[in-house]
Amino acid sequence: MEVPCVRVAREAGERTRTTLADADLIDDAYEITVEDGWLYVPVTDPDAVSGALDDDFELVSRPVDERDSQTMPADLLAFAPSYERLGKAALIDEDDPERAQTIADAIVESDLPVGTVLNKASKVKGETRVRDWELLAGADTEVVHREYGCEFALDLAAVYFSPRLATERHRVAEQVQSGERAFDMFAGVGPFVVPFAKRGAECVGVDINADAIEYLRENARRNGVEDRVTAIRGDVRDVASDYENWADQLVMNLPHSADEFLESAVTAAGDDCVVHYYDIQHEDDPFGPGERAIRAAAEPEYEVTVETRHTVRSYAPHELNVCLDVRLER
Repeated sequence: MEVPCVRVAREAGERTRTTLADADLIDDAYEITVEDGWLYVPVTDPDAVSGALDDDFELVSRPVDERDSQTMPADLLAFAPSYERLGKAALIDEDDPERAQTIADAIVESDLPVGTVLNKASKVKGETRVRDWELLAGADTEVVHREYGCEFALDLAAVYFSPRLATERHRVAEQVQSGERAFDMFAGVGPFVVPFAKRGAECVGVDINADAIEYLRENARRNGVEDRVTAIRGDVRDVASDYENWADQLVMNLPHSADEFLESAVTAAGDDCVVHYYDIQHEDDPFGPGERAIRAAAEPEYEVTVETRHTVRSYAPHELNVCLDVRLER
C-alpha cells in the first residue's frame, strides 16, 4: 500500500525521526525503511511536515510494509473503535459506559503511545466553550499537543481546543509576515497566536477564560516567543479600544457568534488589515451572511475585499464551518 513518507538522507535520519515523533506525525501502522541511502518515514499528516522540519526533505508516496508487530486497539476488540489522538491522550465519544471502558482498556493495552483516555461527557457549553470529560485512563485531563512545529499545553476540562483545525490554523499562519501586528479576539491557549509569533509577528491574544490565558502565556514561553505575545484576560469588547487602529491581521474564530463582535474588530483593525472571520452556515449560502455582516460593520469607513472564501469542514448535516479572509482598507 502506498502511503505518504518523508524522504531524507540517511545521515539525517535519526534527527528527522525524532523531530517527527515529537510532533506526533509518524504513522505507527507502517515500517520505517531504508533504501539506497535514503530513509523513508511514514507520516500521518503530510501537510504538517513542513512546519515540523527545518532540514531538507522530500514528501513522497511509496509502498511500505505494515508493522506486523504493532498491536492496535482493533486487534484487541471485535470492532474498530473510533478515537481521536491529542498528544498522549485518546478522545472517544461513547454513550455506553461499559463499551467506553472496554475501548479505553484496549487503547491503553495496545502499542499506541497513549496513557490517557477521555470520554466526552457533554457538549461544548458556556461562555468559555468547554465540555465535561470522563477520565477512563490516566491521571488527569492535561495534555501536551504538537502541531506544525509548535507545542501546546492545555487542560481539556478547563479550555476549548480542537486538534481538527490544525491544518486551518497553519493555512492562516502562512499569511502572517514578520513585523506585522496580529490580534486574536478569542485566543484560547494560543494555537493561532503562537505560530504567528514564531513567524515574527507582534501578537495580542484575548480570551474571557482565565485558564486559557494562563496556558497561552505558558505556551508562549514553551515556544520561545513570550517577548512577542501579550495575553489579556477579558471580554474583547472591553479590550479592543486599547488597540484602536492597531492590527494588520485579526482572527475571529468564534463561529457561532463572531458577528456580535464585528464592531470591536473594526475598532482594532489598522488601515490595511486582513480579518479571518469564521462562521457556521447552511450549505446553500455558507459565505453570504458573514460577508454581509462584515460589510455592514466596516463600510464605508473601509473598502472591503473578500480575498478567500474557504470551507474548513463539514460541521453538521447541511451546515459548513467556513472562513472568510477579508481585507479592510481604510
